[in-house]
Amino acid sequence: MKEAPRIIFLGTPDFAVASLEMLVQQGFDIAAVVTVPDQPSGRGQVLQSSPVKKYAESQGIRVLQPEKLKNPEFLQTLQDINADLFIVVAFRMLPESVWKMPRLGTFNLHASLLPQYRGAAPINHAIINGETETGLTTFFLKHEIDTGEIIFQVRLPVFPEETAGELHDRLMIAGAELVVKTTRAIIEGNLITTEQRKLAELSGQLKTAPKIFRENCKIDWNRPTDEVFNLIRGLCPYPAAFTSFTSPAGESYLVKIYKVSKSDAERGLAPSTLVTDGKSTLSVTTANGILDIRELQLAGKKVMKTDEFLRGFRINSDWKVG
Repeated sequence: MKEAPRIIFLGTPDFAVASLEMLVQQGFDIAAVVTVPDQPSGRGQVLQSSPVKKYAESQGIRVLQPEKLKNPEFLQTLQDINADLFIVVAFRMLPESVWKMPRLGTFNLHASLLPQYRGAAPINHAIINGETETGLTTFFLKHEIDTGEIIFQVRLPVFPEETAGELHDRLMIAGAELVVKTTRAIIEGNLITTEQRKLAELSGQLKTAPKIFRENCKIDWNRPTDEVFNLIRGLCPYPAAFTSFTSPAGESYLVKIYKVSKSDAERGLAPSTLVTDGKSTLSVTTANGILDIRELQLAGKKVMKTDEFLRGFRINSDWKVG
């Protein structure tokens, strides 16, 4: 009887755990997982394991946590394991010395329809840009990041009020199914890949998904309603869009905005005007409309519904926002 191919799985967050768990449930031979070293977290800076490590240990799977992926000892360990296939889901960029190692290659799961939205934050950018459709791609790794030959793709709709967190969870489950499908096809030798260059030529302008930094998260209420709305839901729940509320006395408070809804109200007010009854409603005007804030968080406090926030935070329409 032919021995089952051995797999090394590389990943870190919950998004990767779903794929690893489904591979284990389907009976694939996971020889080891590679994940980040334990990281200090919280006020006590206690070392925390990645979600992938926690799941792997619960299943008795060997865990490797190299500080550097080019470390000779780590590379030798990979050679000694002699896996047939490497699978990458939500991990860092791999050196060629790693991804070229297995005889069946190394494939990655990416949360977009490549070649669109190459980069670190495809889920966020798809929503920020107001896309109504996105998807998932599995592809073989090569030198340039996110450019390897495509194995499979699956398309998913983006719902009108969906947040990045909600889309993340749907893609996580669909992605796990796609990883299993891809793994089976590679092992069986039953696949035809597609060069991204060909798709790029048909796609026209390619949109990218670079890492999001703090300066990308500040809300400009002078922008059109749809643009602000998409930014807020595209950054929810992490890293979260933010603004500031400033009192007539000049006291300023940083506030993260998690959920808003579009209002039909016509107020004839200038953009970036705060409107509130001080009890249950809190809205801000934009370039061409108004957005009602539904969930927000004052620095150092928990996320609250607007009415709960207003019970503890006295604010009126004389305050400035921005």
